[in-house]
Amino acid sequence: MLMPSILSNDFMDDFFGVPRVTGFGHHMDSDFSRMMTTDVKENENDYQVDMNLPGFAKEDIKAELKDGYLTIKAETNQNNDEKDDDGKYIRRERYTGSCSRSFYVGDNVTQEDIHAAFKDGVLTLNIPKKEAIPEKEETKYIAIEG
Repeated sequence: MLMPSILSNDFMDDFFGVPRVTGFGHHMDSDFSRMMTTDVKENENDYQVDMNLPGFAKEDIKAELKDGYLTIKAETNQNNDEKDDDGKYIRRERYTGSCSRSFYVGDNVTQEDIHAAFKDGVLTLNIPKKEAIPEKEETKYIAIEG
């Protein structure tokens, strides 16, 4: 019988047997589903992108602009060791993870055009609106002999 779990966000995961519990009622997917959630707001002259990066430090985040694509990468290595007075481990938890997202911002946007700030686990990017510069179409004539 299909019974929704009180600890689950999606009863279909229970149905298909997707392992989710990481211990003490915490779900791995609930942590990852909040990673890199992004809001894009269009302003008059630019786009404001707010990206949630909980648990990451500013040093863990890299933004790269290449071929018109803005790629945000975040990577962390956390190690929480606790020892008792004799040096025996009471608890050891490690987490290593990375995530990335890419957005097409156009070939005319340069690295200097994009402004970024990171505060309270939210990366804010301001990307200017730039229209593609139309190439001048050259008229090429064929010489006619005669």
